[in-house]
Amino acid sequence: MTICHVTNLGTIDYPTGYLLQQDLVNQISNGQRTSALLLLEHPHVYTIGRLGNRNQVRLGSVRLKQMGITLYNTNRGGQVTYHGPGQLVVYPIVDLRTWGGPLKYVRGLEQVIIQTLADYGINGEIKDGLTGVWINDCKIAAIGVKITNGVAHHGFSLNVAPHLEYYQHIISCGIENCASTSVAMLLRCSPDIETVAYTLQYHFGKLMGYEMIEVPIEDLTKS
Repeated sequence: MTICHVTNLGTIDYPTGYLLQQDLVNQISNGQRTSALLLLEHPHVYTIGRLGNRNQVRLGSVRLKQMGITLYNTNRGGQVTYHGPGQLVVYPIVDLRTWGGPLKYVRGLEQVIIQTLADYGINGEIKDGLTGVWINDCKIAAIGVKITNGVAHHGFSLNVAPHLEYYQHIISCGIENCASTSVAMLLRCSPDIETVAYTLQYHFGKLMGYEMIEVPIEDLTKS
């Protein structure tokens, strides 16, 4: 079974997470290390993917600053999304040259999320023509990836217990009036995000065919 290193980074800002991903992509594409899975939270941030634009964020720069929200353009797929405390952000850095194609990969990520939610008694589903995982007409997990030299990075976010009102200021994933939900809202209690991360880590390894080995951040930055 192929090894995948997994690290829980706690809370880190978006640029730090992005630079770490780029470093891992380079190492993996050069055959210097195995695939990796990063589990983390971001401070309040809106990110604009390759298909998105600034008009999908309804707040001006002054209001963004007042609310403590940063804004970044990024090279992942998709449009505009939100990250913040209480949301589990998952960055798999996976060598697709030995795993499978992009569509198979995205469908696999959706199933990882669905199986994780099932452990909490939540019935997640996918929708034709859309990515991510939904509960009826509310989105609970968003997916946006990029492939560089055969290595997938960026990934997905799962709403465990974030402040959902931050979604009201964006056209989330390019969908007008897209409603969002969370595990905490559905269960009417706030699960421990580290426990959810561990559950997700298990399903990622099982469904993607990896032996998951936890390593400290220092091991990931060694080339």
